[in-house]
Amino acid sequence: MNTLELQKTANEVRKGIVSAVHAAKAGHPGGSLSAADVFTYLYFEEMNIDPKDPKKADRDRFVLSKGHTAPGLYAALAQRGYFPKEDLLTLRHLGSYLQGHPDMKHIPGVDMSSGSLGQGISAAVGMAISAKLSDESYRVYTLLGDGEIQEGQVWEAAMMAGHRKLDNLVVIVDNNGLQIDGDIAQVCSPYPIGKKFEAFNFHVIEVEDGNDMDQLREAFAEARQTKGMPTAIVMKTVKGKGVSFMENQASWHGTAPNDEQYAVAMADLEKVGEALCQK
Repeated sequence: MNTLELQKTANEVRKGIVSAVHAAKAGHPGGSLSAADVFTYLYFEEMNIDPKDPKKADRDRFVLSKGHTAPGLYAALAQRGYFPKEDLLTLRHLGSYLQGHPDMKHIPGVDMSSGSLGQGISAAVGMAISAKLSDESYRVYTLLGDGEIQEGQVWEAAMMAGHRKLDNLVVIVDNNGLQIDGDIAQVCSPYPIGKKFEAFNFHVIEVEDGNDMDQLREAFAEARQTKGMPTAIVMKTVKGKGVSFMENQASWHGTAPNDEQYAVAMADLEKVGEALCQK
């Protein structure tokens, strides 16, 4: 896909996020929206996957370590054709397969159940080690929140990844600067993030704007060319990106929009879509 097509797709993913969380009357829109562009880039450009064969042996793997942003992952999977888009409106409903956190047993395209913060990266490291031991070609990607990396288990996993020289592993940190309790620098600062990963023998790529497709394209290309060590992509993003009243507001970490707010949010995203169509 070219950059414009990716931008249009990401905007559709954002509509899916807002619609799902509104229908559920619960969920996590802020961090789903900040990561919508990277979800889109991964599933429409970067990863070797096939929605018609979600379990194909040589597929690239993705682990959503910050599992509460499942609405973002689900919206991308639906847009990519893993399941019907209308199913997004069943998010968190009793009997729906689209639970509040990713479930590998029931959701096509989900490679790892996740949600307990700090644990997803460990699973991703295990998958990457497995690929090396089996001489398989697949790559492993995992997305972490910047608040999540306050968890100690993240750094145990990073130590192992660096030690094993897992150049088939890409750890992405969604650095939107906000967690449920507010500014990450005030709650328990993880800064400088890049230098920490460097200390664990990672190749670090700092992305100034993780909501920019061209910058994401450059970062993932560089990660592919990196040999002999894992890569950490630390991307600065805007929490609630694309929805005017949600942007950079910690209060939208885990709050669902009411009907009036939903209408405003969708109008915002329609305007973005119209602007992209003019390009």
